[in-house]
Amino acid sequence: MLVVFAVGWSWSIARARAAGDTGAVTPATANIASALTEGAAPSVAYLTGAALAALASPARGESGKLRARIQQPGTPIAPILADTLPPGAVAEFSSGAAAESTSKLVAPPRPGTWSLALKIGNAIKPLADFSVITLRPATEKRAGRLGLYYIGNWPAARKGRPGVSYDPPTGFIEVTPQNQNTQLSDHFKLKDFLPHDQQNVWPKYIVVDIKLIDKDELVLQDLKEHGINPNGVRVLSGFRTPQYNAGGGDPRGRAALSRHMYGDANDIFIDNDGDGQMDDLNHDGRVNIADAKVILDAVNRVERAHPSLIGGCGIYSATSAHGPFTHIDTRGYPARWIGTGDS
Repeated sequence: MLVVFAVGWSWSIARARAAGDTGAVTPATANIASALTEGAAPSVAYLTGAALAALASPARGESGKLRARIQQPGTPIAPILADTLPPGAVAEFSSGAAAESTSKLVAPPRPGTWSLALKIGNAIKPLADFSVITLRPATEKRAGRLGLYYIGNWPAARKGRPGVSYDPPTGFIEVTPQNQNTQLSDHFKLKDFLPHDQQNVWPKYIVVDIKLIDKDELVLQDLKEHGINPNGVRVLSGFRTPQYNAGGGDPRGRAALSRHMYGDANDIFIDNDGDGQMDDLNHDGRVNIADAKVILDAVNRVERAHPSLIGGCGIYSATSAHGPFTHIDTRGYPARWIGTGDS
């Protein structure tokens, strides 16, 4: 199998070179091709595969569905695993034409969306379907902007309930046309959490708490276990900049300190028939707030089983602008409500 794969890989590289597309052969491609034809590669690849499996388990979250870590540049990815890499292993990160290598599992020092691989000698093993997202520091914001993208300004930090943060974000995910389809989990992508304004301004900057995505995935899994297909999940509203939260779309019902501004809230609905509206989840022949409650019931079950993900959940009826939906957040204490307009 190894020989067949190596021959196929080499043939693909040769065809790319014959076509004159020299840019198609990246350093990572060259490393993989070299590893596959190197005699010691199988045993070395096994070691790196074992290390990656150990890394992937906690990184996938309580749902097991996460496909990304979001963190500050230069911070440890998995501190308890940093000293368990095979001797001589290095972590290799790539983001477009950019590349970084470290001897420990530490996030790259530059902001970006990075793929990760472990390398020993000529053998390299990628962590499939997983990204490390490093943040652009909030200190780079000037007059409420990062580059051309207008974010606005957060209210001053204030004390809330224990464990609940109202501190302004310390960093932002940079979203570009090239990385907007990056999977945060099995069902959610970066672009699902973009505010609905400044459509032609790139790059955009958002805040997403990966705990929220973990909770969302558990809710979808619970719905599936109760006979509801979750694949049609849609995010009506994800992250909101302060300026958008105050005036974008329909601001009725929005809290001045909405959890959407802190990246740990989203409004979702299930739309498997593709009509842009919530489906009839309770099969009563109507689409209304009772269908949003079906998702609320799933949230309640998930929070009982996963207390670390406790937060708010509100159900909303349809308006002229949208159908019914369910708000989910991970604020740190339970809250339930029935609302109208936007959450």
